[in-house]
Amino acid sequence: MAIIELQGITKTYKESSVPVHALRGIDLSIDKGEFAAIVGPSGSGKTTLLNIIGGLDRPTNGTVRIDGTDISTMKPEELIDFRLHHIGFVFQSYNLIPVLTAKENVEFVLLLQNVSRSERDQQAMDVLARVGLAERAGDRPSELSGGQQQRVAVGRALASKPSFVLADEPTANLDSTTAESLLDLMEHLNRDRAMTFVFSTHDPRVMKRARRILTLEDGMITSDARQDEQRP
Repeated sequence: MAIIELQGITKTYKESSVPVHALRGIDLSIDKGEFAAIVGPSGSGKTTLLNIIGGLDRPTNGTVRIDGTDISTMKPEELIDFRLHHIGFVFQSYNLIPVLTAKENVEFVLLLQNVSRSERDQQAMDVLARVGLAERAGDRPSELSGGQQQRVAVGRALASKPSFVLADEPTANLDSTTAESLLDLMEHLNRDRAMTFVFSTHDPRVMKRARRILTLEDGMITSDARQDEQRP
């Protein structure tokens, strides 16, 4: 069953006298439980596509359906609420709140969802245990390594129980060992809990793990291959 459906998506930026066509007619369907990577050279439209899937940006033309709901015509306040309950985000720069502890960062999304304090406490600790950081619950981001901060970010993305997680270059700031450990975690969540992940990445380590690779060039999907199809 498709949880992400894109039809005829275009995105044109008009920041100068010459329009920039970031996306040119994207049709895409992603099913529950996929572990997919969007790859391509810089400027190919990867982040723009991820932002449109996540409702952080609007397409110039086309339709975006998440769990069967058309989000491309939603009002801003409706879109904010929809993202909060349906989409998890993991960013390259972690985007943790520096003055909050790891537990409080995970709890923040639950607070926005009006979850009760006792439930927030339990769910946050459960999530931190799942990402291997229960013992660091009281530490602030500055007291954590880059890899640990990214694990907190993954935990925060999972806390809202989203339909899927979008990860924009999540390993870009991590060393090789830490990146592999993070990918182990996300692959485990995907295989054991059927959590859907969609990556935007340049990282060969992510591409190697992905079971579906979508290649973007000049704003168009030029290849859509299952990983087993790519192996000899």
